[in-house]
Amino acid sequence: METMATLYFTHPACRLHEMGKEHPECPERLDAISDQLLASGVAAHLLEREAPQAAQESLLRVHTPEYLESLVARAPAQGYAQLDPDTAMNPHTYVAALHAAGAAIAAVDAVLAGEGEAAFCAVRPPGHHACPDQAMGFCFLSNVAIAARHAMVHHGLERIAVVDFDVHHGNGTEAALAGDERVLMCGFFQHPFYPFSGIHPWADNMLNEPVPAYTEGAAIRELVSSRWLPRLDKFRPQLVLVSAGFDAHREDDLGRMGLVEADFAWITERLGELARRHGARVVSCLEGGYNLSALGRSVTAHIRALAGI
Repeated sequence: METMATLYFTHPACRLHEMGKEHPECPERLDAISDQLLASGVAAHLLEREAPQAAQESLLRVHTPEYLESLVARAPAQGYAQLDPDTAMNPHTYVAALHAAGAAIAAVDAVLAGEGEAAFCAVRPPGHHACPDQAMGFCFLSNVAIAARHAMVHHGLERIAVVDFDVHHGNGTEAALAGDERVLMCGFFQHPFYPFSGIHPWADNMLNEPVPAYTEGAAIRELVSSRWLPRLDKFRPQLVLVSAGFDAHREDDLGRMGLVEADFAWITERLGELARRHGARVVSCLEGGYNLSALGRSVTAHIRALAGI
């Protein structure tokens, strides 16, 4: 396989956001990824970039002004502000979220400018549960949806594929993009499971594939081959945005699925082939994945497949 220039976006601010002792969405997630990339030698093949903050106008293409104002108003000077039973802000959360969304935007700009064929955004907080007017499920800003809107407005793209392989349904991304014919979103997720949505897609541009607990890689590969890829090929994407959650790994206690690193690599390889068939680029953004060892190994396998190494 030919090695491809692959960009790696992150920012130190993303390690400052945390939601309390023992919370699974923790700064150590990024350390686990960077440590494994270094130990495997993959880091040497990546072009690392510092993620900027997203501009307000970019956020407003997805989120309501009232919601964004509430995030600023509720940010604590110290300690935590609890937004729901699972989701809290500390004094650094909003800045971290701005860099996470900014990474996705900057990655889109970079790959479309020809600086690389693919990009991975090692950022947190994640984004695919963040609704236009609500934080939930560890998420504050809808990173992938914001990047999709940016690609439409600033690059004039008319066909953007969004692929979500997190163990949880990307309800926030769906809420932001359902009904927009410029987007085709494909996702599989464990069901029934948080956030208990996705069984009835909001629009025809949403291809949701709920699967039962304990589904293993062979079934997911068949689903991708028979359901996702024909629809994606017919769509002919100009850009592929990936909500890359790794909590469907069999070692991850937040889910009950049975995937392993090789399955994430296989999915990524198919998405890369899809992109090359249609002259598209790939931007992948970190979502879930909470067993630190499995996360580091899975992201490394994912990036190896993105970069062809």
